[in-house]
Amino acid sequence: METSPRLAAAATGGRISRLAVASWVSYDLGNTIFSFNIISFFLLQWVVNDMGGKDGDYGIANSISMGLMFVTAPLIGAISDQAGRRMPYLIGTTITCIVFTLFLGQGGLWGTLVLFMIANYFYQAGLVFYDALLPVVSTPETRGRVGGLGVGFGYLGSFVGIGTGLLLVADNAPVPPLIFQVTGILFLLFALPCFFFVREPHRRDAKPLSMQTLRAAVSELSHTVGRVRQYPGLGRFLVGRIFYADAANTLIAFMGIYITNEIGYSTSQSQILLLAGIVAGIVGGLSWGPIVDRFGAKRTLDVILWLWLFVFVLVAAIGAFDLPGWLFWVASPLAGIALGGTWTADRPLMLQLAPPRYLGQFYGLYSMVGRFAAITGPLIWWLVSDAMGLGRPAAVITLALWVVVSLVILRGVPNTPRAWGPDDLLPTSG
Repeated sequence: METSPRLAAAATGGRISRLAVASWVSYDLGNTIFSFNIISFFLLQWVVNDMGGKDGDYGIANSISMGLMFVTAPLIGAISDQAGRRMPYLIGTTITCIVFTLFLGQGGLWGTLVLFMIANYFYQAGLVFYDALLPVVSTPETRGRVGGLGVGFGYLGSFVGIGTGLLLVADNAPVPPLIFQVTGILFLLFALPCFFFVREPHRRDAKPLSMQTLRAAVSELSHTVGRVRQYPGLGRFLVGRIFYADAANTLIAFMGIYITNEIGYSTSQSQILLLAGIVAGIVGGLSWGPIVDRFGAKRTLDVILWLWLFVFVLVAAIGAFDLPGWLFWVASPLAGIALGGTWTADRPLMLQLAPPRYLGQFYGLYSMVGRFAAITGPLIWWLVSDAMGLGRPAAVITLALWVVVSLVILRGVPNTPRAWGPDDLLPTSG
């Protein structure tokens, strides 16, 4: 029998308010400001063009922070399952990220890279808890649409990031550290509604954070990988995610420096070009959501990965064969549409494959494989572009091969939702 939206909402603890959805979406907007300004654009520009560093200096710092996230993400997810509530952890990791962001640019090149590693670690840790809150603000019938809203409106954060850049960074001038401080403040402002207005349902098995909780979480981790085998397609999805997340995240991280230093766009031109990609990402996030709900998350993800493959080949060809720069006005919007669709399909597919009772643990693994991708991606970029001296276009082609690998791995992942047994459902108060 089909579950009604009312019963589905009741299963999450009551009627889902529009304010809760809007507040959850607002956090996505705020963390996208951080992602664009710090991870994707201005910090790398500051490292390479202002401080005399290399792509690899930033890439290695990024990989170290992601390596720490890779090791600890499953434990973080298991702790949130044991404790029963994820919001306190989201608040703690977000505030810590913001504090360290406020000091970027103040300690020279290496001091700033250390601060970035810490800020990025806590930013990524917060995503474990944020993603796991999606069931709290959606029903099974609306998961794709709500996730798409988060992605689509989250891209407005990139608008804000570009706006702050156009106001604070003169064309082809050094990047002022003030851009980093403004980014931290904006992240906080847009995160606050989520902290106050997203309410989690009470769980009967919730435990306060203590040494016993930590020991139980560590013990539970030993069973997490074993549980993956109980749910068909989950293991394949997690492995396949390593490769497509690697490709997508690495291209986004290095796109700014690719456009300016490889293609020859000015700082303001590159921001406007990326703005076009962001507009397409918003449209993509909002458009892919209903497609996910209608045709299934897995089938939608397959289409998106083929689109990514085309984007990678086009971007590499523009740089390698000195094709006209205006072709980036095709590549950038297509990349935005693909990126918006990736996370719009990705999160609902994870919810489809993972049981509600162990969602924190499996989101820890989900985050873990994504962070593993974020470790290997910048290192591969550095290896191909800098160490081997093959250049940035060759690095992009390497990432395209990763997309092909992910398409092969994901072939065995089911597209249809599954019915959960009593042991897989989330305990709630009676």
